[in-house]
Amino acid sequence: MTKSMKVLFDEHEIIINSIDTVRQANSLIGKDNEAYEKLIHQLIGFFRNYADKYHHFKEEEILFPEMAKRNELLADGVIKEMFENHSDFREMIKNIEISLNAKKYLDAQLQLEKYTEALLDHIAVENDEVFQTAESIFSEDELEKIYFRFEDCDRDLGNAKKEELKELSDTLRKNLLMAD
Repeated sequence: MTKSMKVLFDEHEIIINSIDTVRQANSLIGKDNEAYEKLIHQLIGFFRNYADKYHHFKEEEILFPEMAKRNELLADGVIKEMFENHSDFREMIKNIEISLNAKKYLDAQLQLEKYTEALLDHIAVENDEVFQTAESIFSEDELEKIYFRFEDCDRDLGNAKKEELKELSDTLRKNLLMAD
């Protein structure tokens, strides 16, 4: 795997870590609703910032447009689908937050679980198809340039903030596991 695709693949692993936390958050409903609400707000912040602002941004602004330029069939197929998924994810997060703010915890959890299942499916398609395709249609030099654009993107958005979000994901999971 090239460095450029490894960046995205590694970000997927961090996102999956938070998806595991979502699944376990259900145990707080009815036992400690205040803790549940705080945890889900933090997870929403993670998904909005890390998954969308850092990860999806790289795909939407760098990788997908480059792939679409290279192959029209990709542009009208899997790339279009990935853009639509990202848009759907943003809408789903908004709706989860609405339910959470209305103290409809079971509804929020159900929506969160739908969101995370859709996100896992999306990640699988990217890992198994999109990233593989990218590695086959670009030269090593082109992939290296994409990698440096990813690096520039993280620097522009804030490397320290990205690291804080990664640590938040780890901390939330550890704290939830200790609470059980």
